[in-house]
Amino acid sequence: MSRILVIGTGRAAHHLGHALKRAGNSIVGVIGRDATKAAALADALKSTAIDFGGTAPAYDVALIAVSDDALAEVAARIPSTGAIVCHVSGAKSIDVLLPHAHRGVLWPVQSLAEGTQVDIARSPLVVEASDEATRADLLVLARGISQQVLELDHNDRKVLHAAAVIAGNFPVFLLAEAQRLLSDHDLPGELLLPLWTNSAQRAATLGARKALTGPARRGDVETLREHLGLLTTDADLRRAYALLSRSILKAHGHPTDGLEDLQGDPR
Repeated sequence: MSRILVIGTGRAAHHLGHALKRAGNSIVGVIGRDATKAAALADALKSTAIDFGGTAPAYDVALIAVSDDALAEVAARIPSTGAIVCHVSGAKSIDVLLPHAHRGVLWPVQSLAEGTQVDIARSPLVVEASDEATRADLLVLARGISQQVLELDHNDRKVLHAAAVIAGNFPVFLLAEAQRLLSDHDLPGELLLPLWTNSAQRAATLGARKALTGPARRGDVETLREHLGLLTTDADLRRAYALLSRSILKAHGHPTDGLEDLQGDPR
C-alpha cells in the first residue's frame, strides 16, 4: 500500500482521503492553507496536519486536491523527490504539474458535496499518467477504491468533464431556481423533491431520452407560452426555459418554425 500526502482540505480531499485510507493506504500528512481545516481533516484521517511549506514525511504519492486555478502554483511548491504528484481535476492537463517527472490524474466522475458520504467505489474513476511506472502505481491505487476505473487522455477527460457539468451541475442549479420560483409565490420548494428523485431514478432505469416528460416533450406549445408568461420578471430564468424548451421540441421531432415568441426575451 502507498503512503499518501494529501494537499488540500476541501471536498475532494475529504472524500478521496477517506477512500484511500479505507483501502489500506497510509495518509502521512494533510497540507492546507487553512490550518484549522487541515487539522480537522488530518484528525479525521488519523494523520498529521502540516503547515503549507513545511516539511512532510516521506510519501509515495502527493495528491493535490485544490481548485483548478491553484494547481500550477501548488505543484511548483512541492519539492521534487521522485514521488508521484497527481491532481484530481477532470479539466486540467497533467502538464500543469510540471516540472515533476512522475505526474498523474485521479479524477472521480462524481459530485463531491459537503455533508454527504459519497461511495467512491461505485463511481467511475479516471486515471492518466505521464509514464508507465506512474500509470501502474495509480491504477493500483484507483482499483483499490473504485470498481470502475478507466484511462482517458486529457482531450477525452475534457469532453467527459463538460458532460459531467451539464448532467451533474446544471440540473441541481435548475432545481434551486425552481424552488426559488415557488418560494417567490409562497409555495414550499419541498413539493418538487419527489418529482426530482423519481426523475433521476427513471432516467437511470430507462435512459434519459425515454424518461423525459413534460410539455416540450409532448409538443404542447401553448403550455410553454403560458409558462413563459409567468417568468416575465425573471429574464435569465425565462431565457433558460425558452432555450431548453426549444431544444427539447427539436430533439423530439416537434416543429419549431414560427415559434420566434419562444426565444425567451420578454417583449
